[in-house]
Amino acid sequence: QLQLVESGGGLVSPGGSLNVSCAASGFTLDDYAIAWFRQAPGKQRELVAIITSGGSTNYADSVKGRFTISRDNAKNTVYLQMNSLKPEDTAVYYCNADFAGIQSYWGQGTQVTVSS
Repeated sequence: QLQLVESGGGLVSPGGSLNVSCAASGFTLDDYAIAWFRQAPGKQRELVAIITSGGSTNYADSVKGRFTISRDNAKNTVYLQMNSLKPEDTAVYYCNADFAGIQSYWGQGTQVTVSS
């Protein structure tokens, strides 16, 4: 079965850190661009960070300098390290794997809540 599974979400205090993971099964991520999206209640899903198959990265302005996306092809996993978290980072975080716009897979999401 082809799927992406996110993990590592949870409740964290403002200023804290979380590292969420996106693991693929049934296919290899090597040739895919991987993106993290998030969706807060009542808001549209937004792009947070993306890493290409070659390792180039790009970030939303709201998370630049705080979030880092990385990939470990040997583990078939992509990570999003989130530091200096703010309450406005609270959302369900989803990963997406895209192969040249031809194939695309979504994970089920992991909840990140930033609250004191």
